[in-house]
Amino acid sequence: MKLKVNAKLDPGFMPLSLVCREMREATKENGQQLVIGIERNQGYITTYKTVVFPDGTGHDQENFNFVERIVKALLWVAGGYKIIIAGSEVLGNKIKEAYTKTGLRAFDVEFMERVYEKPFEVIVCDLANAPKDKSSAAPIGRHLDGCRIGFDAGGSDRKVSAVINGESVYSEEVVWFPKINSDPNYHYEGILNAMKTAASHMPRVDAIGVSSAGVYIDNRIMVASLFLKVNDEDFDKKVKNMYIDVAKEIGPDIPIEVANDGDVTALAGAMNLNDDSVLGVAMGTSEAAGYVDPNGNITGWLNELAFAPVDYNTEAMVDEWSGDYGCGVKYFSQDSVIKLAPAAGIELDESLSPAEKLKVVQGLMAKGDERAADIYDTIGTYFGYAIAFYSEFYNIKHVLIMGRVTSGEGGVILLERAQEVLDTEFPELAKQIKLHIPDENSRRVGQSVAAASLPKIK
Repeated sequence: MKLKVNAKLDPGFMPLSLVCREMREATKENGQQLVIGIERNQGYITTYKTVVFPDGTGHDQENFNFVERIVKALLWVAGGYKIIIAGSEVLGNKIKEAYTKTGLRAFDVEFMERVYEKPFEVIVCDLANAPKDKSSAAPIGRHLDGCRIGFDAGGSDRKVSAVINGESVYSEEVVWFPKINSDPNYHYEGILNAMKTAASHMPRVDAIGVSSAGVYIDNRIMVASLFLKVNDEDFDKKVKNMYIDVAKEIGPDIPIEVANDGDVTALAGAMNLNDDSVLGVAMGTSEAAGYVDPNGNITGWLNELAFAPVDYNTEAMVDEWSGDYGCGVKYFSQDSVIKLAPAAGIELDESLSPAEKLKVVQGLMAKGDERAADIYDTIGTYFGYAIAFYSEFYNIKHVLIMGRVTSGEGGVILLERAQEVLDTEFPELAKQIKLHIPDENSRRVGQSVAAASLPKIK
């Protein structure tokens, strides 16, 4: 595989975006159609159509290696508990074998079962019965009418705003420690007090919108790092419906919408840009993402790109949590900076925390150190190719990057290199997609208003 823009510090990098292109090219004369579907809550289905080598022509393992990566990516982009493979019984059965509790993707199976509260399954069928896209038509967000509470639950502070007809009339930030508290009453009281404070600055409350890290299904908390120390029994009894229960205390029948903070950040960006089709990617402790679709709505997809693969190289670094290789967390987070430091000739003190190691590299970058610049150059190359891969699943007009890794001159280098990849390797995408780094102030102000705009007033 020849790259037009090389990953300076990672010669083994094999972008999945190029693998997709090569597969299309190799199968265009005599390919076999394949439809992959992922089903999630309320029967919503997201599909991906591709072409592979015909079964039994000596390419079965090559087909599986490719399709397994696409299935994995689609699963973490859209989320779901059911995989449907239409068009190849051979591939379908191999995927079925991988997605069991003792198979290759046991982590993914158990995670999705927890999120969707259903047993995980893989269905194999012919093309005549291929799944079709089914999504929610109801728009979420951009509702600015009435008196609204916007709540943003961060790991170190919580923010709340009182918003009247789209204007924030009161905001506050309060330091709290949700990740080290095992008593869910600590979280409940903190959230309730914040909302009561915002409510006291308005004549009434018409709606409540919540932005919070984690996975949310029908406003219920399924997985969230804020409740890291809460045991499973308390989580099921007191945490899952926490935002719904708090809303009832503010007032009966007040509509509430809870969304992942990545989605709300993307929505805030879309509202700032006055446009749609926005993918937001935050590069910090991990890779977080959010998406606003061509209709200006949040999709209800997981957008957990930290677990979505971007590198086809089987020798790529493995994510300790999922046990999988080549996934976004090792390319677009502080882990990527730390991973690339030795190749750049930078020795980091092993006694330092990951955040402290990142600060060392940022300090070198601030001094104009070429070795640090090479790290950001490499991450930018990763990102340019990853944007092209993400475009397999998302319709993108704007990409917003944010997070600690993108701060300072490093973020500028990162974005410049990503742009070069698009310009040289994917000129058709370069015409369609604009890359942005939003300024901190507009993002902070926009987040609370965007969160408040989530629910529609009945």
